Amino acid sequence: MALFGTDGVRGVANVDLTAELAVDLAIAAAHVLGEIGAFAGHRPKAIVGQDSRASGDFLEAAVVAGLTSAGVDVYRVGVLPTPAVAFLVKESNADLGVMISASHNPMPDNGIKFFAKGGDKLADQVEAQIEARLGEPWDRPTGLNVGRIIFDEEAKNRYLKYLLSTLDTKLAGIKVIVDCANGAASTVAPIAYEKAGATVSAISATPTGWNINENCGSTHLENLINEVKRTGADLGVAHDGDADRCLLVAKNGEVVDGDQILNILAHSFLAQGKLSKKAVVGTVMSNLGFIKSMESAGIKFEKTAVGDRYVLEKMLENDYTLGGEQSGHVIMRQFSNTGDGLLTALQVMQVMVNSKKSLEELANSMQKFPQVLINVKDVAKEKFTSSVKIKEGILESEKQLSGVGRVLVRASGTESLIRVMVEANELDLAQKIAESLAALVRLELK
Repeated sequence: MALFGTDGVRGVANVDLTAELAVDLAIAAAHVLGEIGAFAGHRPKAIVGQDSRASGDFLEAAVVAGLTSAGVDVYRVGVLPTPAVAFLVKESNADLGVMISASHNPMPDNGIKFFAKGGDKLADQVEAQIEARLGEPWDRPTGLNVGRIIFDEEAKNRYLKYLLSTLDTKLAGIKVIVDCANGAASTVAPIAYEKAGATVSAISATPTGWNINENCGSTHLENLINEVKRTGADLGVAHDGDADRCLLVAKNGEVVDGDQILNILAHSFLAQGKLSKKAVVGTVMSNLGFIKSMESAGIKFEKTAVGDRYVLEKMLENDYTLGGEQSGHVIMRQFSNTGDGLLTALQVMQVMVNSKKSLEELANSMQKFPQVLINVKDVAKEKFTSSVKIKEGILESEKQLSGVGRVLVRASGTESLIRVMVEANELDLAQKIAESLAALVRLELK
């Protein structure tokens, strides 16, 4: 089974993802990126950041040890969002970046994500090369050729300055509650929104190392919904553990997902003449209501596999400027080549101010089809693609939904589970078919 998933290497820290593996991954990454020309003619430089997990401390130490032993100078930036690391790689002209995070996964997990020169995620083939080079014999640098470690104390401020530079409008009058998931957003999100002119209250913004994503953040919206309704805030922003995405909550408690966010931004950019080729990139999970909204506005919709890296590939291939996922990963290439939850929230708040419309009004400009997602856990994921009965069950479900919905059953790229998604014009129908397919998956893959 491949070591790299949809978004880097993930697993239970100190079980699947050990210090030894982290060292080897860092060394292999340095060798592969060096050989494809990233380090040509100069002393290589890396940016290394982490989210707030306790296990990030030993994994960061391991990654830094691996890189410096391979002759790479490492600039440590501490606890910052994943998109901050991507930005800093580009801004400082570093040769690579490493983010230690498992995003929305539970606290015991952790992960390692690599960024190439320019701040882009690595292509699949480059990750495959790194995996193939793990543990190989190599000539170790000595003396002046070993890498050094520098702590970049100004990294956070440079990232904040960049975020604020993307705005043309002061966010005065906006009252926002931000749920930082006790993760990387805690260090910057409240400051960014306040400096942009909003009135800010933060919840789940006191990371201990053990409480990241625990009943908070974009995977647990109950606290944020209650706080927005209690305080009468204009909106709530929910980040995940590494803040590369966000979900929003309207004043009435209604959840605004990534498709609705994309819809808001697509219409705004189109009106401003900033939507390149009048096109937007989504994924196979994009809501039918969003797709229909794009069609009615004359905006071309292109879909990819799930994963913001695949969204970006399609955007780069066709020079599109906007794309994203239902989960809240949104890429705006006029600003960045990676999903950034803080940037996304700032841009939506700017649309609210400029349009003088509430988030609820903006979100309801598209009709959202009912969608049911069931995560089937504790199954033999590796048998999924070969199951004839599951394929037959999917085909039968698609016949039932012909013209009024769709089915998507896939293995998660970041977790050990099968995702069953059913979309229909009626919630009861979607629920019934999703439960039937989930039961079939459990039976066949037990």
